[in-house]
Amino acid sequence: MIGKTTVQIKQAKSMLTVNQAESLILDIISPLDQTETCSLENVFNRVLAESVSSHLDFPYWDNSAMDGYAVKFEDVQGATPNQPVVLTVIEEIPAGRKPQLTLRSQQAARIFTGAMLPTGADTVVMQENTTSQGDRVSILIAPSKPQMFVRKKGEYAEAGKILLAKGTMIKEPEMAILATAQKNEVTVYRRPLVAIFSTGDELISPDKTLEPGQIIDSNQFALTSFLQGQGAIPLNLGIVADDRDRLRETMNQAINRADLVLSTGGVSVGDYDYVEELLKELGGEILIQSVAIKPGKPLTVARFANGCIYFGIPGNPVSALVSCWRFVQPALKKLSGLANPWRPNFIKARTKNSLKTDSKRETYLWGKVHWDDQGNAQFQGASGSHSSGNLINLAQTNCLACLPQGEQIIDIDQDILVMLIG
Repeated sequence: MIGKTTVQIKQAKSMLTVNQAESLILDIISPLDQTETCSLENVFNRVLAESVSSHLDFPYWDNSAMDGYAVKFEDVQGATPNQPVVLTVIEEIPAGRKPQLTLRSQQAARIFTGAMLPTGADTVVMQENTTSQGDRVSILIAPSKPQMFVRKKGEYAEAGKILLAKGTMIKEPEMAILATAQKNEVTVYRRPLVAIFSTGDELISPDKTLEPGQIIDSNQFALTSFLQGQGAIPLNLGIVADDRDRLRETMNQAINRADLVLSTGGVSVGDYDYVEELLKELGGEILIQSVAIKPGKPLTVARFANGCIYFGIPGNPVSALVSCWRFVQPALKKLSGLANPWRPNFIKARTKNSLKTDSKRETYLWGKVHWDDQGNAQFQGASGSHSSGNLINLAQTNCLACLPQGEQIIDIDQDILVMLIG
């Protein structure tokens, strides 16, 4: 959906910086306003459209954090190996069973991890600090304070407290929270529908026989996976040949069906690059035509009166993915209703190899980041060529090193910014 802007946006004529392009993109995006009810079984990777609380306390009741004995602290605070405190064991409480008796002075209850604390008890002594015989238990080491190894009712969250805020994407931890809060249905934002297609006479699908001069279209699969990872619904429109009429028909279909369009190829200055002129012909307002970034300089962004946002990104596979990670992902985050921050996550890391650029554009080099024994981030660039057409050494990439415009060489062991991906 088209968002309101505080300044008038004019059609882009010059190359924008990366930050200018990112800000402009986020400025024109507003979250989808349609919501739907989703069952707990199907809510994974969805975005909450309302905050979630519960009528329950967490923990639900006082319970034991250890296998041991529930006791009164005042009875055992002086216990030592030489002068143990001997208590009468009145019952055994496994996890899942309600205690049957109230604990009196000089009594104990055998208790297991997760089991409900009996009335009258305020402390748990772990079994390693005890010996037992029949219905007697000897406390050999006194707990250091009351409430030891007791998880108090409401200690983690009291009833009515917000557990998950509006705009939260549901991942594994959030699934567990919803389940324990007995939220069998939740309200979520509608998932963004994103149309994707590749352009070019040279492209074929992977199931075709490769002929001289042809290229297998990997972008359809990479971008479909990227969109699924963002919680969006891919609308795959396939490969479109460099035929103006056919391309216009496909673009028109995509613009009228999807919230966002993602096409690869056709945005440079070649004789068969029709995307920009067709965007204008179809009523689009072109906001971005190129960005000072490497790879990914030819980036076209347009918006339409129906709310659709169009991203025309380069066809080279590395450029396509870098464009998605750097520009499309923030747009999808905001569009899907995710709470801010939408921008990529940058951290400081030390490079383990020398990095070189032509310094004319902000450059992103792919590789891996890991953390050493001291917790310091280390960047290792991918081996081989960092050509925008070389997708082979993208394997296992988990970050992009960001080299500022104007920097030509960054030596080994220098600090750099890296953008985390995935």
